[in-house]
Amino acid sequence: MSNRLFTEDHEWISVENGKATIGVSAHAADELGEVVFVELPNVGTVFSKGDECASVESVKTVSGVYAPINGTVVGINQQVVDSPDLINQSPYDSGWLIQLETEPGFDASDLMDEASYEAFLNTI
Repeated sequence: MSNRLFTEDHEWISVENGKATIGVSAHAADELGEVVFVELPNVGTVFSKGDECASVESVKTVSGVYAPINGTVVGINQQVVDSPDLINQSPYDSGWLIQLETEPGFDASDLMDEASYEAFLNTI
């Protein structure tokens, strides 16, 4: 089991030392197909939970990525901009998208742990 949490929109988040790393789940990467373009925000951009914080384009579609929590962008993954297929190859490691500085006392109670997310996938 990992310390990743998931949204119903198929984003994942991993929080460590006040920094949240965010990406799209392996399920989303599989559904998207070959990712060909990624658009990420600028460092310093502030997002509220539910805001579109990135865009991922595949050979099939363009999909928004939504902030699972409130926060300020403190890092972007330039490697995934240069090589978008990293999302398909390694969505949880080298295919991460952005890092947000979390707000004090951020609420992750509506996010699913990995087991809950797997159960959710079986219902859709």
